[in-house]
Amino acid sequence: MRNIQPKFFSVKEAAGLLGLAEVTIRVWLAQRRLEHVRMGRAVRIPVGEITRLVEEGTTPAQSWGGR
Repeated sequence: MRNIQPKFFSVKEAAGLLGLAEVTIRVWLAQRRLEHVRMGRAVRIPVGEITRLVEEGTTPAQSWGGR
């Protein structure tokens, strides 16, 4: 059987994956900085949103004046 990757993360899983507090993720959801899906009362964040957030927030390393 192949390894099945999740398509959605809970708030707790997203926070753990990003190394952030759950409250930060919830604030971003309220501010609509993160797309999400509601399944009843449950909130789920698509994998693509986590990827987008990391890609947009990542900056290239800078040189420290080397040669």
